[in-house]
Amino acid sequence: MTDRPTTTTDAGIPAPSDAHSQSVGPNGPLLLQDHYLIQKMAHFNRERVPERVVHAKGGGAYGVLEITEDVSQFTRAKLFQKGARTESLVRFSSVAGELGSADAGRDPRGFAIKFYTEDGNYDLVGNNTPIFFIRDPQKFSDFIHSQKRRADNNLRDHNMQWDFWTLSPESAHQVSFLMTDRGTPASWRHMNGYGSHTFLWYNAKNEKFWVKYHFKTDQGIKNFTAEEADAQEPDVHIRDLYEAIKRGDHPSWTVQVQIMPFEDAADYRFNPFDLTKVWPHADYPPITIGRWTLTRNPENYFAEIEQAAFEPANFVPGIGPSPDKMLQGRLFSYPDAHRYRIGTNYLQLPVNRPKSPVHSYNKDGAMTYVNPGDPVYAPNSMGGPVADPDLWAGESYEVAGEIVRSAYRLHREDDDFVQPRALWEKVLSDTDRDHMVHNIVLHASAPEVTGDMKKRVVEYWRNVHKDLGDRVAKGLGVNDS
Repeated sequence: MTDRPTTTTDAGIPAPSDAHSQSVGPNGPLLLQDHYLIQKMAHFNRERVPERVVHAKGGGAYGVLEITEDVSQFTRAKLFQKGARTESLVRFSSVAGELGSADAGRDPRGFAIKFYTEDGNYDLVGNNTPIFFIRDPQKFSDFIHSQKRRADNNLRDHNMQWDFWTLSPESAHQVSFLMTDRGTPASWRHMNGYGSHTFLWYNAKNEKFWVKYHFKTDQGIKNFTAEEADAQEPDVHIRDLYEAIKRGDHPSWTVQVQIMPFEDAADYRFNPFDLTKVWPHADYPPITIGRWTLTRNPENYFAEIEQAAFEPANFVPGIGPSPDKMLQGRLFSYPDAHRYRIGTNYLQLPVNRPKSPVHSYNKDGAMTYVNPGDPVYAPNSMGGPVADPDLWAGESYEVAGEIVRSAYRLHREDDDFVQPRALWEKVLSDTDRDHMVHNIVLHASAPEVTGDMKKRVVEYWRNVHKDLGDRVAKGLGVNDS
């Protein structure tokens, strides 16, 4: 191996790790003292002006969440109590493309929902996939850079993408999903949405549960083939959603949750907080809890969609974060990106302002127009607002461990290829498998993909399934006998 320079921080200090954030034990929450992770995320959030650094192209609408089943035994959150109706805003998006990119291109789709609850905003920032490419935020900016344009010729480069994916085996599940026709949905109305991460729910007795969210489209799944996607107009998804709602065809999704007892996580057969994995439905069957319906279009796209700011850190009593490392990183990264892109007082914009009263000690800053009166500090004896820790008592739980930079501690069935192999063997139809092979070969046949990289692509897919890898090898003309 040739000598390679040591990665450094922007201050020239040797970097502690390219792949692992600092956590309390291998499975524990991340630490704010991880200055290198904070630097990478903060710099990444400021790389593009003025569009979003990811999820730049998108559209959205307003809707209503209606809860039809009793789940009070799992959560005290008011928006999830039977009979509750909560107004919401959604923004659908592609991930890697710029503002002018084509809606139908092969990419995951963002599925971000803001619920305007009586306890403040609750934001569920997910995708149309239940998994993701990586499991540690230390790799996030690097992953996105591999999907963006090259520095020299300003072109996107499939060789970079396969370079990152084949060097990151945890990506195999998401890339498998991406290379099926679900990587090119026919419309936002015809795809599912997922919270993707694991979250904490706690009830009025402060009993704790782990939860995953599923939004199952009532319109049915509908996808484009690769050739059909290429033939679409650039704004096909934006136009479809707007016109459907305008004509009164209000799309809806059945809302389901998977519930895991809190204690199960400790010795489950794989790490349940790993964002590259799904919970098998046989172990934790989805429970239908309600319906979410889109009811009206925005009146001003820029003001209501482009200035919308979603942040996974917005929880309400009854809901909290899990030790999912990607979620932990996003708790900081998203609001930090909004402060940069929109401004310090982005939550005062009408689309982001909660419907409930705001009693904050934050003051001033660029473009503020809602400042609290005196007193402007806490603690105080002037009758100012005071926090209520009892509302959040249920989110507490014990963690312990040595401070490390490490992959998740392996559970007995932790393996990056088990779940994508099950997708290939048990979920996809023969037609789905044919299309997946076709899509992989098409993507990896781009002129910039080198011969050596094609061999790595074949090996990557053989790790998922030998038949899949062999078919990809045949399609790419890779003779490795």
